[in-house]
Amino acid sequence: MPTPTDVLIAGAGPTGLVLALDLARRGVRAVLVEKADRLFPGSRGKGLQPRSQEVLDDLGVLPGILASGSRYPRMLAWEGTERQGEWDMIEPAEPTEQVPYANPLLIPQSRTQEVLYERLLELGGAVRFGTALTSLRETADGIEAELSTGETVRAAYLVAADGGRSTVRRALGIGMTGETVDPHPMLVADVRLAPGTPVDRRNWHIWPKAEDGGVALCPMPGGDDHFQVMAGYTDPHATVDTTPEAVRRLLADRTPLTEADVTEVLWASDFLARAALADRFRQGRVFLAGDAAHVHSPAGGQGLNTSVQDAYNLGWKLGQVLLHGAPEALLDTYEEERLPIAADVLGISTRIHRASARGENTQRGAEVRQLDLDYRESSLAVETRTGLADDALRAGDRAPDGPYDGAHDGPYDGGRLFDAFRGPHFTLLAVGTEAPAVTPATSPAPARLRTVHLDAYEPYGTGLFLIRPDGYVGWAGESASAGLTSYLAGVGVR
Repeated sequence: MPTPTDVLIAGAGPTGLVLALDLARRGVRAVLVEKADRLFPGSRGKGLQPRSQEVLDDLGVLPGILASGSRYPRMLAWEGTERQGEWDMIEPAEPTEQVPYANPLLIPQSRTQEVLYERLLELGGAVRFGTALTSLRETADGIEAELSTGETVRAAYLVAADGGRSTVRRALGIGMTGETVDPHPMLVADVRLAPGTPVDRRNWHIWPKAEDGGVALCPMPGGDDHFQVMAGYTDPHATVDTTPEAVRRLLADRTPLTEADVTEVLWASDFLARAALADRFRQGRVFLAGDAAHVHSPAGGQGLNTSVQDAYNLGWKLGQVLLHGAPEALLDTYEEERLPIAADVLGISTRIHRASARGENTQRGAEVRQLDLDYRESSLAVETRTGLADDALRAGDRAPDGPYDGAHDGPYDGGRLFDAFRGPHFTLLAVGTEAPAVTPATSPAPARLRTVHLDAYEPYGTGLFLIRPDGYVGWAGESASAGLTSYLAGVGVR
C-alpha cells in the first residue's frame, strides 16, 4: 500500500530542510527524500544574508548558526607573491533595533545544513537518504510518487527542492528561461592548508591576474586550516579537473602555495555561471522551490538565501491549508509572491557577476541583504489606511524588530518583537491603539493568533498590523472593522 503523507519533499538541501523543519513545527506530516547518501559536504553557498538570519531565528536554529559562522574577512588582492591592498567586499552595517542582524554571515553550506538537520531530528522529522523520486502522477486528491526504493508515497502536495537539474520539473515539462552569465567554467573546492603558508586567515585572498584565470581563497569558519577555493578559467573551452591532484596543481600554479601546502582536498566541483527562472512555480499539486525554480550565479550570495525564503513562504501556507481549513487559493500566492522576487534577485546576481568580470568595484550593499524585499503587490497585502507618508511601513513589507516587554496573550519569553513573532502563529500587533478582543466567535484560538500591545513605535507608527508567520505585514488598518476578520478567514485563521 502507498505510504500516506501530507507533503512529499524531494531534495534535502537548504530548501528542503527548511521546509521540512517548518512543517514539522506545525504538525504537518512530511516525507523528505534525498537521492544522495548524505548531506551535501561542501561550502558552496557560504553566505547567509540578514533576512535569512531572521528566518533561521524564527525557526529556532540561529544560535547554532551564529556559533558556526563569522563575519566576512576583508579582501586582499595579490599579484604573484606581492600583496596589493585590502578592502571590504561587503559594506559593513551597524545593527539597529529594527535590524538586529545587519551583516551577512560566512558559514559553509554544509554546516548550515547540519544545523537544520539536527533541529529537524529534534522535532521528530527525518531524511530518507539514498532515495530518489523516480516518477509521479497527479490524482484527484493528491500526488502518487514512485521512489527508487520501490516504495510508493501518496501525498496531498509535492515540493520539488531537487536542484537546478530538477527531476520533478523536467517530468512536469516546466520550462526554464535563462542565459549563460559567463561562458568561462569555474571550479569550487574545499581544501585544508598546512600551517605557516603565506595565506593567512585574516583575509579573503584573491589573485585576479593569475595566468589561466583568477583564483580566490576564503577562510572558512570552523577550522584554522579550512579554505574555500574559487577559480576561473580564461579559456571558455577548458576542461575543469576536480581531482585532488589537479586542485593542488592549480593552486601551486596560480598562487604562492606549493602542492605540499594543500594537505587535503575535501570536496570539489565545477560549474558554469547561469541565470535561469522556471516558467512557473506551481503546477497543480506540485511546487518548485530553490534551485529547481531559479538558478543563480554565486556572485552576491543570493541563491541559497532566496531558496530558504521560498521554503519559508510556502511552509506556512501549506500548514494553513492542510490543518486549518484555509482555501486552496492561498497556495496560489506562493508563485504570485516568490516568482517576481526570484526574477529581481537573479538580476542582482547577474549584474554583480558581470561587473566583477569586468574588473569593476563590486562592493555589496543593501541590495544583497534582502531586507528590503516586499510583497506589496501581492493579493495577501491588504493596506486599509490612507494618507500614509511615502516611507511609511505598509502591508507587504517586512515587519521590523524592536524592543518589547509589554502586554500580550499566550506564551512569550523575551524582550524583542521578534521574540513575540517567533513561532508558527500570526501576530496581531496593536501599536498605540487598542486591539480587538480575542474571542472564539470572531477570531481564532490564541495558539494561532497572538495579540501584542505596544506603545507608539516610530518604525510602525500607530495602528493594527497583522504579522504573517513569515514576518511580513499581511493586513494593516486603523481598526479591526476595516476587514481584519475577513482577511483572517482567508488565511485559515477563524
